[in-house]
Amino acid sequence: MIGRRGTLAGMLGATGLAAMAGTAHAQGSWPDRPIRWIVGYPPGGASDTFARLIAGQMAPRLGQNVVVENRPGGGAVVASEAVARSPADGYTWMHVDNGILTYNPALYARLPYDPDRDFAGVGFIGLFPLYVVVRPDSPWTDFAALRAASRTRAPTYGTPAVASPHHLAMELLKRRSGLQAEHVPYRGGPAAMQDLLAGNVDVVVIDTATGTPFIRDNRVRTLVALTDNRTRLAPNVPTAKELGFDAVAYGWQGMSVPAGTPAPVVARLSEEMIRAMQSDTIAARLRDLDIEYRPWSPAEFQAFVGRENTLWRPLIRELGIRLDS
Repeated sequence: MIGRRGTLAGMLGATGLAAMAGTAHAQGSWPDRPIRWIVGYPPGGASDTFARLIAGQMAPRLGQNVVVENRPGGGAVVASEAVARSPADGYTWMHVDNGILTYNPALYARLPYDPDRDFAGVGFIGLFPLYVVVRPDSPWTDFAALRAASRTRAPTYGTPAVASPHHLAMELLKRRSGLQAEHVPYRGGPAAMQDLLAGNVDVVVIDTATGTPFIRDNRVRTLVALTDNRTRLAPNVPTAKELGFDAVAYGWQGMSVPAGTPAPVVARLSEEMIRAMQSDTIAARLRDLDIEYRPWSPAEFQAFVGRENTLWRPLIRELGIRLDS
């Protein structure tokens, strides 16, 4: 009996040591093959653009190709499921945003992935400021005028999509300011801006990635910024907070990996991503679009997502917005 136990213990010990050695070897040699960066949206958008920019900076330092793979469909649910089910080995990355990590659990009764359980945050890409804009010839010269006029006739407001950060930001602003407005969803920000300038919608909530040329060239009148502080792009435009309304909202992006990815791999990814984000090429792009970057650690990124969940998931449920009904 003792001999058997001793033999079994020795076998288990040897097996455990072998497994630990194998894990250490895998981590020590990582990466030793190409890496996939999954983007749940079509090519050409802000998510795709930043994934390719950052991958281009990270690949040489990692010594492996980083292949950006677009898998659009179902509010990025298709892509999210694919990554959540991938091995937690650092070879599959997920481009994440408000929708994927924060909104979707409240928008869908059932998801094939759980962002709180299945993903581990790695790095932050940026906060995309949101603005409320009207045509230059609009009768509303500031947000107070828009708010007062809305009591008589609710204006229409356009956003890039139902349950986009833009849509939810405006609903938060409505609740906290008393503004009345009717939502008109579009298929993307450019379409909403085109209809605004054509006079088919009264107001648009636009992000800095799409709205910068319109705001910078005074092709729209910007009434309010939904940011923490005034921005470089629109320094003369007050924030909702300045006007007395606690409505701060951004679009945001980051990068995550499947939960359980080895801590040394996550740490290396975080280090290289921060280095990439602070490179001259990407820093210049961020400045051009007035995107607010934070060099957050994985833990800081996760904490930020937790705060976002606390704010937006209850609001989505209160609004009754569902994407699977």
